[in-house]
Amino acid sequence: MSILEVSGLKKIYTTRFGSNKVEALRNVTFSVEEGEYVSIMGESGSGKTTLLNILAALDKPTAGSVKLCQMELTLIKEAAVAAFRRDNLGFVFQDFNLLDTFTLEDNIYLPLVLAGKSYDEMHKRLLPIAKQLGIDDLLKKYPYEVSGGQKQRAAVARALITNPGVILADEPTGALDSRSTDELLQLFSEINKNGQTILMVTHSVKAASHANRILFIRDGEVFHQIYRGGSTNEQLYQKISDTLTLLATGGDRQ
Repeated sequence: MSILEVSGLKKIYTTRFGSNKVEALRNVTFSVEEGEYVSIMGESGSGKTTLLNILAALDKPTAGSVKLCQMELTLIKEAAVAAFRRDNLGFVFQDFNLLDTFTLEDNIYLPLVLAGKSYDEMHKRLLPIAKQLGIDDLLKKYPYEVSGGQKQRAAVARALITNPGVILADEPTGALDSRSTDELLQLFSEINKNGQTILMVTHSVKAASHANRILFIRDGEVFHQIYRGGSTNEQLYQKISDTLTLLATGGDRQ
């Protein structure tokens, strides 16, 4: 069952005085099945960020359809967008987006506080997630007291605590050292095996090689995709590298 369906997506930006138009996305069509782990790759300016913003209901397309969790995003009223985003999406960002004046625990609780949940329910949801992510002994600490990898684990906990349909991860390993990167990618794989749908935008071949499918965006459209199949992470890494070389040299679709 598809949890995300993107069809004929187009986004055109018009400059301030309307003299120039930039086509950031053109006829983007793909779907993501419930429980999939998909990575989106492409060079800077390829349209990845624009696509992610539209999927996150932060921007609206010029044309096309985006159906997420059975809801057509373009039809959701502006007043209801924030609640839809909070209830259906979990976000993991490169720079963590944690509030330094809040403990890790309070940062993780924030989306549930905004949703009006009781403390007992929030606490009940947090305990198994914190234990799974290995941060149960860090919850009373502040972001400036923990490492980058621990901050990102707290961000993942915040994304998971709302039981989202999809986790959108934007360069989640970009600010991490190699060890923390390995730990986070292993964590994502474990979360996905438990049934969580993950859609990750990344420049990292290593990060992408942990996904089960990789979509490549070039010049605002889906250029190619790779399925893991029976490939190991190392074999998938090589396939991704070869495709990125093809993208960089202007090769045709495979």
